[in-house]
Amino acid sequence: MPKNKSHSGAGKRFRVTGSGKILREKAGKRHNLEKKASKVTRRMTGTTEVAANDVPRAKKLLGR
Repeated sequence: MPKNKSHSGAGKRFRVTGSGKILREKAGKRHNLEKKASKVTRRMTGTTEVAANDVPRAKKLLGR
């Protein structure tokens, strides 16, 4: 069986924690920030865990 290549884009977008959880950046903090409320932009900072339904696909893309 040949090895699977990991998806280079997924490698840039996801991080795997020591316990095996997959983290991602929150969306929506790139542009048009003037019209968004400060409360909204603060909520979009940082990382969050990938949704449970998306974890198998993310793991496959990461080659895990």
